[in-house]
Amino acid sequence: MPLLKHRYRKRSDEKLMKLIQRGDASAFDELYHRYSRRLLLYFFRELGCDEQKAQDFLQDAFLKILEKPDLFDPERKFSTWIFTVAYNMCKNEYRRLQAREIVENNVDIDGISRGCESEYHPSEQNVDTKMFEKALLAELEKFDDGHRTAFLLRYQQNLSIKEIGEILGCSEGTIKSRLFYTTQKLAAELKAFNPYKSEVSTDEKIK
Repeated sequence: MPLLKHRYRKRSDEKLMKLIQRGDASAFDELYHRYSRRLLLYFFRELGCDEQKAQDFLQDAFLKILEKPDLFDPERKFSTWIFTVAYNMCKNEYRRLQAREIVENNVDIDGISRGCESEYHPSEQNVDTKMFEKALLAELEKFDDGHRTAFLLRYQQNLSIKEIGEILGCSEGTIKSRLFYTTQKLAAELKAFNPYKSEVSTDEKIK
């Protein structure tokens, strides 16, 4: 059995999908092992840090793979395809929530991000990390889903510009523009967390 698992670990994502299409349960287990944590974190960030909802969306995403594996295009990279599926799931959820908000007329954007945690850390900086995380997530909630998703796919999932473009259906130039705008805006809004802020201010006073 260990040898069998090792054999699956050496297969590419795309080859595993071909095996899943033939009903291979072990191939599905390996693919779930590779992507479940990444997708869970993606859903968690995109869905207002709602852990239960993120878990539900994760299971729904993999259920789609089990029930309709033939939907996967073998000409595409699996990571791009699965994050496209995840993005579309979140986009549909945004639309559903917006429709409900219009009816209820009771939106609390700040409350969505309150108490959330992330793995985005300003390395080797003497700042209050938890405060930074909450502030970052709160600022990300202010962006539209196109800018926020591009940022998360790039800096959380480490996907390439090309892959993000395929997922969001945009040109690489558009993705680069979104990332530039988002990072510049975040840098400006979160400048209070810059550990060198006071040093720069002192230098400016000297000049």
